[in-house]
Amino acid sequence: MSLKNKIPFSILELAGVVEGATPADTFRNSLDLAQKAESFGYNRFWLAEHHNMKSIASSATSVLIGHIAGGTNRIRVGSGGIMLPNHSPLIVAEQFGTLGSLYPGRIDLGLGRAPGTDQVTAHAIRSDRMQAVHKFPEEIARIQQFFSKDNSSAQVRATVAEGVEMPVYILGSSTDSAYLAAKKGLPYSFASHFAPTHLFEALEIYYNNFEPSTYLEKPYTIACINVIAADTDEEAEILSTSLIRMIFGVMTGNIDYIQKPTLMTPQLKELSENPAFERMLKYAFVGSKETVRNKTIDFLEKTGANELMVASHIYDHEDRVKSYRIFSEIMRELKRETA
Repeated sequence: MSLKNKIPFSILELAGVVEGATPADTFRNSLDLAQKAESFGYNRFWLAEHHNMKSIASSATSVLIGHIAGGTNRIRVGSGGIMLPNHSPLIVAEQFGTLGSLYPGRIDLGLGRAPGTDQVTAHAIRSDRMQAVHKFPEEIARIQQFFSKDNSSAQVRATVAEGVEMPVYILGSSTDSAYLAAKKGLPYSFASHFAPTHLFEALEIYYNNFEPSTYLEKPYTIACINVIAADTDEEAEILSTSLIRMIFGVMTGNIDYIQKPTLMTPQLKELSENPAFERMLKYAFVGSKETVRNKTIDFLEKTGANELMVASHIYDHEDRVKSYRIFSEIMRELKRETA
């Protein structure tokens, strides 16, 4: 087993809303998960940005980051990510400069260019969004400038951000993002948990084209996976029925709350084996500790990722916490075995 001695592992939290719950319930569960993740040894707790989806409550990302960071002590908290074309770079710098001052050395700024919603909602968020999409590299540079001490003499300043430590990560699900992260010399996080098609091509582009920068000397990659871990393969399969229904809703445009799991029916099994499903959930590791461990080792050996980020769509909060605990045990055991 040729793994790196230490592979940090982190959480990507979408703040999924289960049937019968409120966003307030979801936020309490997210904080509880973050607190437990901190004790389990997770490196980061990133919040996504989505809009106009009743099943996902992570829409005001920077607000949630403050909520999570304020309720934890050590774990890094950040955006996975801020969808920059939805926002003004100045406002992003002010928000994250404030967070970075409140929680020094603990905040990450992950930036993506997707809308995180449908096109009608994206237009409602920012009517000139497509112009911002084409200016994505320039707007990242503007944010970096706002955080620079050298910006103190500029006409437009984010004074709360100047001099604040704020690591910037490029998020992506395509080869375009790989080229950009490499050119800017920034760490790169790939969304292989839902868009695995270009994972290896994107990683190869990033590694081969990486240019060292003042921010990063050598390439650093984060690869995202889905994990549903339980005591047995059979129990994990039952829990995964909530994920199957959720993905079916996304693919058919009928997004609903996360549903209570059921036994795996022939219909659900057929859905899970549909080629479109299999492509999207290629890196969904469902099963017992041993099953998830074997799939994780294989993924790490094939990708060479520096860090793993885990998403988990499970109906019951305690089942979800347990899944993350099992995964943390796997990663700590791998660390001991490769030390």
